[in-house]
Amino acid sequence: MMKKVGFISLGCPKNLVDSEVMMGQLKHNGYEITPNAEEADTIVVNTCGFIDSAKKESIDTILEAAQLKA
Repeated sequence: MMKKVGFISLGCPKNLVDSEVMMGQLKHNGYEITPNAEEADTIVVNTCGFIDSAKKESIDTILEAAQLKA
């Protein structure tokens, strides 16, 4: 059975591009990408923390994702 990976991208457009690259590499290596975080075996949160509000949003999102997988 294929492992499912979900992605959450926060921040600048470069993060979206980076997430697309990671998703392509994972698909190439046999992983299934899912838009549904609840059905994902693993959730990747791609973010940055250059400004304080982004740091808070990142931490909150990571904690929410961790709760889904707890």
